[in-house]
Amino acid sequence: MKRIRISEFRVFRFRRFARKGYSAFNSMHRVVNIGVLAGCMLTFAPAAPGRAQTPVAAPPAETLLEEELEEVTVTAPHVETPAGQVARPVTVIRREQIEQAPVRSVEELLNYVAGVDVVQRGGHGVQADISLRGGSADQTAVLLNGVNFTSSHTGHYSMDLPVNLSDIERIEVIHGPAALACGAGAFSGGINIITRKVTGAGLQADAAGGMYGLHEAEVRGAAGAGRMSGSLSAGYRASDGYTEHSDYRLLDLFWQAGWEAGACSRVDMQLGYNRKRYGANTFYSARYPDQYERTDACAGSLKGTFGKALKCTPVVYWNRHYDCFDLIRNTDTGRNYHRGDTYGAGLTARYASRLGVTGFGGEWRREAIVSSNLGRPMAVPQGHYTHRDGRTGVSVSLEHTVEWKRFSVSAGALANRNTLQEGVCFYPSAGAVFRPIPTLRLSTSWSRSTRLPTFTDLYYTTETHVADEQLKPERSESVDWGVRFSRPFVTATLGAYLMWGRDIIDWVRAPGEERWASWNLTEIDRRGVEAGLTFRPGERTTLSVHYARMFQACEAGGMESRYSLNYLRDKLTVRFVHPVCGGLSAGWHVRFQKRMGVFRKYENGVDEGLHPFPAFSTLDLKLDYRRGDWHVYLLLNNLCNTHYYDVGNVPQAGRWLTGGVGFRLPEPPER
Repeated sequence: MKRIRISEFRVFRFRRFARKGYSAFNSMHRVVNIGVLAGCMLTFAPAAPGRAQTPVAAPPAETLLEEELEEVTVTAPHVETPAGQVARPVTVIRREQIEQAPVRSVEELLNYVAGVDVVQRGGHGVQADISLRGGSADQTAVLLNGVNFTSSHTGHYSMDLPVNLSDIERIEVIHGPAALACGAGAFSGGINIITRKVTGAGLQADAAGGMYGLHEAEVRGAAGAGRMSGSLSAGYRASDGYTEHSDYRLLDLFWQAGWEAGACSRVDMQLGYNRKRYGANTFYSARYPDQYERTDACAGSLKGTFGKALKCTPVVYWNRHYDCFDLIRNTDTGRNYHRGDTYGAGLTARYASRLGVTGFGGEWRREAIVSSNLGRPMAVPQGHYTHRDGRTGVSVSLEHTVEWKRFSVSAGALANRNTLQEGVCFYPSAGAVFRPIPTLRLSTSWSRSTRLPTFTDLYYTTETHVADEQLKPERSESVDWGVRFSRPFVTATLGAYLMWGRDIIDWVRAPGEERWASWNLTEIDRRGVEAGLTFRPGERTTLSVHYARMFQACEAGGMESRYSLNYLRDKLTVRFVHPVCGGLSAGWHVRFQKRMGVFRKYENGVDEGLHPFPAFSTLDLKLDYRRGDWHVYLLLNNLCNTHYYDVGNVPQAGRWLTGGVGFRLPEPPER
């Protein structure tokens, strides 16, 4: 009889199993650590009911090697799906990557994803447009814990979410049209921010200061008692700005609470407040360098999860956004007032049977605005508000996934009816995954989506813009192919896509025109490739290289474009994290970008004509020293002092040094 040598002990972390044999795990809403002997390949094990066994003593936690298997679920408002079964391209930014990155905001963090275009109009993501695959910020759905808080006012405000970096567990980036996954409006993709679940008492605090009068602080506390748990975080950031009229003052408050109503039932509540005051130097027009913005946002939701075999998730949500924009700072010239409201209710359900997993749901959503210039004139003005408009949408979705041997096939559709459109519109989606061997995954998907014009697209007529109330909704269709090879020490991905856009909405102007006009471009076709390679030679060492390239075909008739034609053709990101000595580690982040299109350059108020966007690269570094519950860090952003633009006439910050100290009283692990 051959002896088996046991030389090491590992811990595998599982999250919400979807296979029928592990349905018990799917109802726990928590992380389950299972000790296994090294060499036991759980990915080869058949799906079968498990039995409880006597616990085996494990070595200290710091000596355990955790491996995130592909049973981690990708969360969407309709159906939670194990990552290994997701056919569409999804990028997941995990908690450890967030802590290793030299960033102070979600917007900066997304800058290190090759398939994401981040157009910043200020330091540290004060105001940034997030877009995917050549789209605009209006075409990207933004969700918080699966709740769609995308702004119907304008995509410029979709990232005004009341959440701090310390609250975030992971970020899911869904590439390509995703109406079925993220709801109507996910024209070119979606971004879902998942917050940390409270597991017990914990405390986290950070304070930092740096160049350009930067000072900031963030604190997060968590506690639990019995079936109840909750957390509260507060963050404040301020700077005098790296150039004139780029100063900012930001405040975020976020509270979340959970109640375990039973073995298979849970209720979650989230409530937050976001406040921004910032100089908008040439943000929306190079002719006015001293613009200023004041925004306030409140968001909240109540969400439940009930059932085991039939898992139902009802949700109600509300988001209110205030905006006061000065074309000339602290004057009435060009001043606009806006208040947008988005609220709704939905119900999704997931049923697992021998025939597969079926997901179905419905949502009612209301989007409304009152404004000084957006909408139709009010019969009775309310203070600063003289115009108003609104629309209501109802959607129903159905999706089914079948697994057979090495195949996983899914298909579904979203039916949507909106008061801005005539009739009911259908947005189908289908995908397939094939695993010839456990370490190799081949996938393909096809999907359609749409996007209604924002209230800004329809009504924003000012000294610098002319809107069109007759704009038609945009339509998109996409086909994706992907290959993924994964081993504990290396992961390689390669993907390609074709995307067709019709009635694309953009702000354009003809040569010699002074004002921008909202317009439906006839069509824009895109094709691209995305590749990535990640090495993990050691427990604390990671090297990742990702590259995305996109080609675009469009007939614009010589028009100058604000968004669609100024697309990001090339983006390369490199991430290298490694220990230095003792508790000191370093995280290097390199980014190279080449944007197509042109912008009108102004120098000292003089129009110097149209110029192409120059290619550029940046180098960022985070040094982090940890000792016990304390850590000291140094951020060196744009270390080479590169001069570059994300958008015309808005120069980005040069070298910016920041130092800080933090304290973390960790929460106990879930059992």
